[in-house]
Amino acid sequence: MWFLVKAAFWFSLVLVLLPFLDPSSTEKLQHGPKVEIGDTFSAASEAFQYLSAICVQKPDVCEKGAETFVALGHRAREGARIAYEFLDTQFAETGAGAPDAKIMTGTVTPTDTSHGEVNHSAPIFKRTPVPEKRLDPKAAVAQ
Repeated sequence: MWFLVKAAFWFSLVLVLLPFLDPSSTEKLQHGPKVEIGDTFSAASEAFQYLSAICVQKPDVCEKGAETFVALGHRAREGARIAYEFLDTQFAETGAGAPDAKIMTGTVTPTDTSHGEVNHSAPIFKRTPVPEKRLDPKAAVAQ
């Protein structure tokens, strides 16, 4: 769920910043409404305080909102599981080390050893390898 919120934030930020890169949009925006940064931050902080006060005034609204977000989180997790299983069935290899029958690559077959160059050290993956999360270099130095 937070991924969607963050994605929406960054997407809107990109849309706001794109006119700065286009010189023709400067003329169009000169006569538009102006934004004061100080007023914007004060309005945002007051809106956050107001939304926080709703939980004190009407706790049932916050309870229902929390239940809704939990339910949406479970649905999002289930949707991610379904998408993963779908992608896994689409991109998983059909045999252990054998190429998929639908793909014709035109490469030399593994049984052709006429040149005597057989590479036994090359790994054979049953699935597409996915990069793992990198370790934090600062944490590795601290140990």
